Amino acid sequence: MFRARRGTEMKARVHITLKSGVLGHALASLGFAGVNDVRQGKVIELDLAETDAKRAHETVKSMCEKLLANTVIENYAIEIKA
Repeated sequence: MFRARRGTEMKARVHITLKSGVLGHALASLGFAGVNDVRQGKVIELDLAETDAKRAHETVKSMCEKLLANTVIENYAIEIKA
């Protein structure tokens, strides 16, 4: 887990999950029948040197779109805390 550094004002938590059906279709193609749905995900925590929640959210959203999430097959949700 990340520890806040001096001067850090906000924390962000990003929940990233595969879109519905992605793993189920992959399992079916490997011959595993009878799986209705599978969900898999990860959590990324960031310490941000930011004091404005709206700006922090926009920055983290940009991070997700450019690097943290593969938006073709993944969804993400962002939490910002002071």
